[in-house]
Amino acid sequence: MNYPLWDVPHIGSGWVIGLIAIYHIMISHFAVGGGLYLPMAEAKALRENRRDWLDMLRNHAKFFLVITGVFGTVSGVGIWFAIGLAHPEATSALIHNFVFGWAMEWVFFMLELTAAAVYYYSWGRVSDELHLKVGWLYAIFSFLTLVIINGILAFMLTPGQPWLDVAGTGNEASKFWQAFFNPTYWPNLFMRILVCTALAGVWALVTYSRLDGDKFPKLKTELVRWSAQWLIPAFALMPLALGWYLWCVPESQRALLSLGMGTIGAGLFTQVTRVALLIVMTSATIVGVVYFFAWREPREFSRGHALSVLFLALIATASGEYSREMLRKPYVIGQHMFSNGVRVKDTARYNETGYLKASLWTAPAATGATNLAMGQAMFRGQCMNCHTVDGYRAMKRLLANNGRDAIEAKLKMLHDYKPDSPYHAYMPALVGTKDEIKALGDYLATLVPQPTTNATAQTQPATALAQTGAPGR
Repeated sequence: MNYPLWDVPHIGSGWVIGLIAIYHIMISHFAVGGGLYLPMAEAKALRENRRDWLDMLRNHAKFFLVITGVFGTVSGVGIWFAIGLAHPEATSALIHNFVFGWAMEWVFFMLELTAAAVYYYSWGRVSDELHLKVGWLYAIFSFLTLVIINGILAFMLTPGQPWLDVAGTGNEASKFWQAFFNPTYWPNLFMRILVCTALAGVWALVTYSRLDGDKFPKLKTELVRWSAQWLIPAFALMPLALGWYLWCVPESQRALLSLGMGTIGAGLFTQVTRVALLIVMTSATIVGVVYFFAWREPREFSRGHALSVLFLALIATASGEYSREMLRKPYVIGQHMFSNGVRVKDTARYNETGYLKASLWTAPAATGATNLAMGQAMFRGQCMNCHTVDGYRAMKRLLANNGRDAIEAKLKMLHDYKPDSPYHAYMPALVGTKDEIKALGDYLATLVPQPTTNATAQTQPATALAQTGAPGR
């Protein structure tokens, strides 16, 4: 494994992180929302003396424990593994600046897992009152993990000016709380709480869809409808939460919603906008499916209906996370570190002394190697976090029909990084000396067929004739 340079063919390392993260969020947010759902449903059942509800809740608690305790935990470890390989610099920055936050999160996480296990395995073995208290303890611990993680995730988009003022000085810890409660902390937390409640209802529908509506018509009707109601707050309040969130996002990042990004996604709308529209469409479809099949016909609500809702929720969640990630462009940590791991404050130094000399993963001989070897090293270090050679955001496709001069012109714009550059808003600055930039251009030119020059075109017929021989007389 070529750590810390992780070459994932065709899809790129970013999509490895994305796929694991989307899968994890569907479960981790269920862990928070479901942690509130279970004690609330149990309290309702005890209050109304509904033992039939309690039997179903016990089954749902088992499903909840397996999904969150096993699959959620494993995917969480997978995220750490993936980000450590794909973005070692950014991961290091988050660990060093939030080591106290991570420690708090791990304490709450261990308490959360313990409470979840006790909640399920003590069912029927302790008093109802004590069992319900354990459920509420789990709800508190799981919510606190969200509180901690949200601060770190929001920091990556909006670290805040107080932290940026001391970044790189060694005094970042003095601004821990300012960085934690950053400009987008509260709207981001509010949106995630809404997603958690909605996913609690969605996953509960999966459990109760297995109930036989003919044998238990009343029970299935009540549980399906009560679960469907958990989706209402998210769909009613999410537009307000999204507006609040975008209002707190820096103007430079909001501009990505209207800026044409031809090299990422051609068309009238940017990729961020198109994905945002996908969220609206999938959310509206969920509302329709839940209303017509879960609310109006709860007895006929089948596993297929429930899985359809779950799939739509997966698309909506994936689209939301993808949009949030895209809003960070061209940074992985807003205004501090570009998406290729280069710190903003280091760009001038790299341009003067060279990028490859400062690269820990480049072999010492690379700086004295051929142009193509230097160019490939530049590509791997500064381009491969977002691009692949022939897959996702493929350089072969993006540079198709570009001659060497055209490639050089693009690289010059990225290197100069002027505010009026068409690439400035969503691509990081290209750093390095003139020789390194030239080497990168030479390497990129080898990835695509170069336009034929007039001189070459004139010699081709003669060459072909010489190879085939003159026609007989």
